[in-house]
Amino acid sequence: MTKIDFYVGKTNSLQARLLLACKVVMKAHQQQLHTYIHTDAPTTSSKLDELLWTFNELAFIPHALAPTKAQNVRILIGHDHEPMENCGLLINLSNEIPTFFSRFERLAEMLDQEEAVLHAGRKRYQFYRDRGYNLDYHQLKI
Repeated sequence: MTKIDFYVGKTNSLQARLLLACKVVMKAHQQQLHTYIHTDAPTTSSKLDELLWTFNELAFIPHALAPTKAQNVRILIGHDHEPMENCGLLINLSNEIPTFFSRFERLAEMLDQEEAVLHAGRKRYQFYRDRGYNLDYHQLKI
């Protein structure tokens, strides 16, 4: 069963949520986890793509936008793509429940203090809880 972590930041900006996702991706990359980052729109996917190349000048995190023909890509970003294999970690940056989340070993839900994001996050939390998923909640100081 998928283990689900909710990460809730103190700010109300998409940029802060994307930076949080970058930090989680960096840890996943160090652990060699296959990771899919699900966003809400092509613009968010592009912002995250750019941020992953620039957020840490000492780290290199190879990744691609989905779908891709590149082989052996462990980190994919997409908004309308459903990954088919290597389901290690799913990072959800959308306000919806990804229909394919249960194929992943872990799911990281990224929230901030924006009202719409918090409201949608609460609904997802209830959905997962009501179905018996193992949930952890992390209130962040950033």
